[in-house]
Amino acid sequence: MKSTTLWLNAGLYSALAVAHPGNTRIESRCNKPSSASPTNYHQNAGVLKYVNPHVGTYGTSPNDNGGMIPSVSVPFGMTRWTAQTRENYISQVPYSDNDTYVHGFQATHQPAIWMGELGQAVLMPGWSDEVKPAFEQRGLAFQKKEDESSTPYVYEVVLDADTDGEHGWDLTEEAAGEGPVPGGAGGVPDDVRAGVNGRVRKRGSETISSSGRSIRVAMSALAHTGHMRIDYEGACSGSSSNGSSDPHVFIQATRQNWTGQVEIDPKRREISGSNPQRQDYKLGPDRPASFHGYFVSRFSEPFKSFGTTSGRNISEGTQSASGESLGAYVRFSPETTRVEVRTGISFVSVEQARKNLDLEIPDHTSFEDTVGQVKAAWLEKLGRVTISGVNSTDAEHDQRTIWYTGLFHALQYPNDFSEPTGTHPSSPRVFYNGYTDSVHTSNDSYYQSWSIWDTYRAEHSLLTLFAPERVNGMMRSLLSIFDWSGRLPMWGNMVETNIMIATNADVVLANALSRGFRSFDIAKAWVAVNKDAYVPPERDTELLYYDREPGTPYEVRAGLTSYMRHGWVDNDCWSESGSRTLDYAFNDAACAIVARAAGDNEAAEDLEKRAKNYANLWNNETQFMQARNANGTFANETWGWTEGDHWVYTFDVLHDVDGLADLFQGGRDGMKAKLDEHFDGGHNVHSNEPSHHVPYLYSLIGHPSTAASRIRSIAWDNYNATSNGLSGNEDLGQMSAWYVFSALGFYPVNSAGDEYVVGTPFFEKVSLRLPSGVANGGETGGAEKELVISAPGAPTKPYVKGLTIDGKKIETPVITHGDLVNARAVVFEMSETPTNWGSRGES
Repeated sequence: MKSTTLWLNAGLYSALAVAHPGNTRIESRCNKPSSASPTNYHQNAGVLKYVNPHVGTYGTSPNDNGGMIPSVSVPFGMTRWTAQTRENYISQVPYSDNDTYVHGFQATHQPAIWMGELGQAVLMPGWSDEVKPAFEQRGLAFQKKEDESSTPYVYEVVLDADTDGEHGWDLTEEAAGEGPVPGGAGGVPDDVRAGVNGRVRKRGSETISSSGRSIRVAMSALAHTGHMRIDYEGACSGSSSNGSSDPHVFIQATRQNWTGQVEIDPKRREISGSNPQRQDYKLGPDRPASFHGYFVSRFSEPFKSFGTTSGRNISEGTQSASGESLGAYVRFSPETTRVEVRTGISFVSVEQARKNLDLEIPDHTSFEDTVGQVKAAWLEKLGRVTISGVNSTDAEHDQRTIWYTGLFHALQYPNDFSEPTGTHPSSPRVFYNGYTDSVHTSNDSYYQSWSIWDTYRAEHSLLTLFAPERVNGMMRSLLSIFDWSGRLPMWGNMVETNIMIATNADVVLANALSRGFRSFDIAKAWVAVNKDAYVPPERDTELLYYDREPGTPYEVRAGLTSYMRHGWVDNDCWSESGSRTLDYAFNDAACAIVARAAGDNEAAEDLEKRAKNYANLWNNETQFMQARNANGTFANETWGWTEGDHWVYTFDVLHDVDGLADLFQGGRDGMKAKLDEHFDGGHNVHSNEPSHHVPYLYSLIGHPSTAASRIRSIAWDNYNATSNGLSGNEDLGQMSAWYVFSALGFYPVNSAGDEYVVGTPFFEKVSLRLPSGVANGGETGGAEKELVISAPGAPTKPYVKGLTIDGKKIETPVITHGDLVNARAVVFEMSETPTNWGSRGES
């Protein structure tokens, strides 16, 4: 996903890494047992013990880390909850493993580090004689950072209740001026890349000096609701070491420049409110004027007092307010030792937020029950996979942790933004629609957070294996967006943002069709992709359509006017022209698949011819792809690329590798030599998506053993089990999807089709209980599938010597999706030394 080279210098601290769910310290109050003593929530966690949500949360700039947060929610949940150590904006997420203070617990909808937040709410407990509403005021130090625990189902932390001073103003949105791209708008950035390269970040053991009072927080969350348990520890019955002070909870509704509302209802023990902030407000053509995020927080204890805040100003006893930098708070009696807060979140209304709360976590639901529900939801997905025969290494490079955490990341996106109206599965759902700026009712889920330039590569193929029951609904959401806006999304974040390039929703639809998914309107899908392929965007010849250009129409295939005229996008008329040309050729190949599924074979043939347009950028003298100008001359080799350069884009032909090889002098041998130069010269940058398929090209041109060496090297250098465990932005599951597939032994190079290219399995045995619907296009009632992928000796034998599927020998390094989901046994024979298996002979 697109980045910028500007960022706020936030300062660096000792970083953390591996979460240890079972080692949270249990302390008693007043040196005697308490009925509110901490609970061990980690019984029967199964394979979730291998998931470390801190992976990808460390980094010194926006581009050299995963951009992830240690969030809790259920798979594909609308809202994720995270500890807030900094204010998020475009290029900064709300948590960093660099930081040493917690400033709140945030309901976030920011899908990726380079996208904006929308409709968030922040809760923060305190224990002092005055409420401290400002971010820099309310921060509490980790009492012992290594005791912070994060799992998919519960987050736990102990904070120093008596933290003095102000901290972290430089980590706020105000200090950053909305960050390097205010409202999402910005200029064309230079690429900044950094890899992990085997580095790890260990948890510090520093203990914060305090008077002994602490606030212990445990947090869990369902799709639309958060549940917090707050224990005030270390003081007896209202006494404290710093005088009289009441436990309290503060809720921040809005930041500066955004006018929200709050209301306190003591009888219901509720604080409710709304927040209209949408940080991508300058991007794209849509202007959802009525957008708000709504919340209702319900407390377990009666209020001793309450009030509202505006900035640092406190209005004691006020029950409602509106304005910027708005908040509300409630205090509890000094004897209070535990408070539980359940918060419903909605994009529809306060009433719907309350309904979400009552339906998902109704009154009298214990915190343990909520944790159990979330744990069960993740076990239903991750518990389907059993891994054995793992490379012997240290905990910081445990491949099981990397793999299960990767699947955990990948199954968070896209987000289901529909909200329930009842408990029955057939109850209608409601959702706010940013394209129409209205509330809709449907019997279907509605998916948002579409980072398609990233996720078309492997993430959507992964979903067809691990979440097939959702794939058809996702395709229906894409087509609904087409109905409302007239275009398929490029990067949808409530509305279209026009981030990235090309119409890769064409690929996602083709991916589903190629894998047998049919429960969506195929005729409409063809109408939608046909428009992508043949109708240029508005003002196509007037605008550059540069990265984050504000206020543009739907960008879709900017430069299509030129592409249809002579087969490439003119570099002297449109930005990123080289990458656009290559991506449009792949998009054409995907559109052809949709056309054939819809019965339009004539159009499919035309699109298949256009899919050869990648060759128009081939410079035979330099043996590189190169952008071209309107008069046919080649542009400067450094111009025209999206998050890459002429090296990686020379290999950006996913749908016709044989045709690409024919362009090289020497054919496949020449292409192999260029690939060798690419990798050995340090040009492969795995932290960005255009590189992800490149090592697998070796297999497709007859050198699977070389592919195996490159793949294992990439996996080691770019992934580990610590907070520094992703070399680049996660980008809604794509970074992790690469690892999940690669560890299984194959990867979807041409993700518009139904093939996986063989690489090198990492594990000796993986048993998968594939979900119902995986082999019949996601239809209900299908049988679950048991699949065992075995590769004896794989941890120390990287090279494939032979492959069988249900006993049938496979001689080429390609597996179809149908072969995979209908198989019972995929067996790799492995070797310590390179082999000739899969070789296609001399060119």
